[in-house]
Amino acid sequence: MLAPDSEQNGTLPGTRRIASMANRGDTSADKSGHTLADLPIAVVSGLGLALAALFLCVVPLAGNMAGARDYVVFWATGQQLVHHANPYDADAMMRIEHSAGLSAGYGVLYMRNPPWGLPLALPLGLVGVRVGALLWSLALVACLAASVRMIWQMQGRPRSRLHWLGLSFAPALVCLFVGQTALFALLGYVLFVRLHGTRPFLAGISLWLCALKPHLFLPIGVVLVAWVLVSRSYKLAAGAAVGLAASCAATYCMAPTAWRDYIQMMRAPGIAREFVPCLSTALRLWLRPQAMWVEYLPVFLGCAWALDYYWRRRQAWDWSKDGNLPMLVSLLLAPYCWLYDQGLAIPALLHGAYRTRSQGLLAALALASVAIEIELVSGIKIPSAFYLWAAPAWLLWYLLACAYAADLSPASKAAE
Repeated sequence: MLAPDSEQNGTLPGTRRIASMANRGDTSADKSGHTLADLPIAVVSGLGLALAALFLCVVPLAGNMAGARDYVVFWATGQQLVHHANPYDADAMMRIEHSAGLSAGYGVLYMRNPPWGLPLALPLGLVGVRVGALLWSLALVACLAASVRMIWQMQGRPRSRLHWLGLSFAPALVCLFVGQTALFALLGYVLFVRLHGTRPFLAGISLWLCALKPHLFLPIGVVLVAWVLVSRSYKLAAGAAVGLAASCAATYCMAPTAWRDYIQMMRAPGIAREFVPCLSTALRLWLRPQAMWVEYLPVFLGCAWALDYYWRRRQAWDWSKDGNLPMLVSLLLAPYCWLYDQGLAIPALLHGAYRTRSQGLLAALALASVAIEIELVSGIKIPSAFYLWAAPAWLLWYLLACAYAADLSPASKAAE
């Protein structure tokens, strides 16, 4: 923070010059302290961004590739919506998806986002599969780039290149490659954090993007509700209600029976028993494979913890800082969470990266992304259960980054 004139605050000019020199020295120390991490950061950033650029060049030229990804589900859903057909019709969806290039080894795939997310897929029904794939991919890239830039701005526009870790974060790239919607949810969350203090109504509307994947926001959602009530942020709540109501109305106009058909689809045995590489599913399979309620026990406990965590900090709650840990816990304890959903960890990880002075931690974060990206490039088939380590790893990394920063900054630790 810039100080007022010395005549007004009693600070001597010489003292200010010494403080300025000390600040410059601290900056130099920070730059030299990150030398060890520079190489892995450069490698992961270069590899990740090169993969993204290559992918965007290949998608328009390879029709089979465009239809062989999760994206084809959203494209097929859009085709059904444009013709006012049922987006949960098994026969129609299978025919459209397989004709677009989906492997014959797959059965029918559905858009599992809640029906209020159907308007997102509608524009894809107006274009072909390859053009739609390119536009969809560009939209995802824009979401990632805009999210990282806003995080960088909220962190004070630091001169370091640590934000490249966010742009090349492996789960975010996986989301881009398969064409999933987690990056839309990431943009919604970052917009909320950026706008909640200045434009609460717009911040509330942005939460509609988070509602595309509500199961990933359960503990932090409990915190949000408590924060709205304590801070009386009713404009934000109104924005969220308007956004959700508008999308539900649009869904009803496109597919009046969408909610009934969606519930029937989600109750199908194949979907309910599907293995998802996350803690909740692993816990159910270990304890009682047939008891689906076991998958919701961790997130229930997580909601209770998150409410207590918020309540003890409610007087000085700062979403850009205090919301990071509940977000990571939400990902860890979600009823189901795929690797590509973990791009939502980017705000917390970048906050930790800017805060820590540990070269080893920065290098470890970069190398973890490199390992996943190498697996993508090499085409090695790794069982999905292997990625059970990911969500706990991001949480542990963030805790270590914050702890190490506190150790090196006694003054900031006392302030907290």
